Amino acid sequence: MRKCSPLSYSAFFLRWCPLPNKIRVRIAPSPTGTLHVGTARTALYNYLYAQRTKGTFILRLEDTDEERSREEYTQDILDGLHWLGIHWEEGPDIGGPYPPYRQTEKINHYMTIAQQLIDAGKAYWAYETPEELAALKEEQRLANQAVRYDNRGRNQTPEQIAAYKAEGRKPSLRFIIDDNQKVTWHDEIRGEITFSASELGGDMIIVKSNGVAIYNFAVVVDDIDMEITHVIRGEDHISNTAKQILLYQALGQTHPIFAHVPLMQDIDRHKLSKRVHGEAVHVDSYRKNGYMPEAIVNYLAQMSWTPSDGRELFSLSEAGEMFDLNKLSKSAAVFDVQRLNWFNGHYIRSLPLSVVADRARAFLDQDQLKEFSTAQLEEIVGSVREGLTTLSEIKAATNFYFAQNLQIPQDVRDGVLGNPNAKKVLDKALENLGRMPWGDHKGCKAVIDAIGKEISIKGKELYWPIRAALSAKTHGPDLGTMLSVLGEEQVRSRLESAMNLC
Repeated sequence: MRKCSPLSYSAFFLRWCPLPNKIRVRIAPSPTGTLHVGTARTALYNYLYAQRTKGTFILRLEDTDEERSREEYTQDILDGLHWLGIHWEEGPDIGGPYPPYRQTEKINHYMTIAQQLIDAGKAYWAYETPEELAALKEEQRLANQAVRYDNRGRNQTPEQIAAYKAEGRKPSLRFIIDDNQKVTWHDEIRGEITFSASELGGDMIIVKSNGVAIYNFAVVVDDIDMEITHVIRGEDHISNTAKQILLYQALGQTHPIFAHVPLMQDIDRHKLSKRVHGEAVHVDSYRKNGYMPEAIVNYLAQMSWTPSDGRELFSLSEAGEMFDLNKLSKSAAVFDVQRLNWFNGHYIRSLPLSVVADRARAFLDQDQLKEFSTAQLEEIVGSVREGLTTLSEIKAATNFYFAQNLQIPQDVRDGVLGNPNAKKVLDKALENLGRMPWGDHKGCKAVIDAIGKEISIKGKELYWPIRAALSAKTHGPDLGTMLSVLGEEQVRSRLESAMNLC
């Protein structure tokens, strides 16, 4: 990205210089909680649209909720997006990894813009107390009326205002909404949408009594300042869009193109929320549980969008080449963990073994790993990955490789080692350990097959006693791989121990 000097028209931190007619999109999460899978999907669609159009993708933190915003939530959001491979292309520090823009660094700027609305007679200071507003809402509820502000602040006299100030009341700034108008726009996903302004709740607060701009105002100012061309966000913002369009008009600005993506639901068609679903909506919980970022990205992308060629499996870069905003579905997206598991299993099996093995390290005992080389670890992981759904399962699937005193269950003792041929197989295997080409799993398997021919035993009567001795199970990884990875000393010890149980 090219460097450029700070903009002169805006007294805040921005240092970008947008190219003419270039598409610019953003994701603007609030750091009031951890990264939600729905937010991640919206970020992904913005990112893919920027990739497809060779536009710019920006991250902006809407952190003006001083009571609920937390720095640990900010870090969780940044880490989660990076883990998924979603990287923003702009930030205050052009020379670095682009830390996100933050609304809290623009408080004075918002007030400057708000003053323009006041000067134009489009906003006013309203002095109602929280108690008075609560009483209004209760009165409306009891009368079965829609809860809304009744615009009483428009008619405050200078004498009333003076009295309120003398009481020490702190006013909020309200934007005037004319109930007699309609707000219409074309949504890239949903087509034409129209709201009657009377549905928008009356004159809305745009600056709180503490001087902090609220979301609907700050987001408009930010998107104007950053020259955002397309706003791609969840459908729960549709009513906000109507309010924001009125603010764009009041500020003499053209609003961006809007696209409202469907919300995510669980398999029972309930809205996916942190309150109900807990950690199941937290992106980082999937990282901790051994999901592959490639699987999460692939799954989230195809929840509401299918490439024109109909494919289900695609990488982030491939999606960026194919993504079509107009092809996003209007229907609610169902988050199905079983479906995600299918994607995850695919990527565990198909990604380069070196990548999977390196990620698997976090789920294995670090002290035990010291005894194995990188090549051996890759063999271990490669021997079991066909049966894995998540990497968190790898410890249980591979624990026999690391066990110092392998315990063979009674049912395996009785069903396998109790077979009359078991002792003969184990004895012959011990005799032939010197023939094993250790480190060559195919060669080790070939020696076992040769033993079977020599003693006229084949199939499970040949393989199961050795498997039971080496892994305490009758099914699992390739037998040659187990022999190769365990090595002569461990194989000898385990075969001898099993012989004692025959």
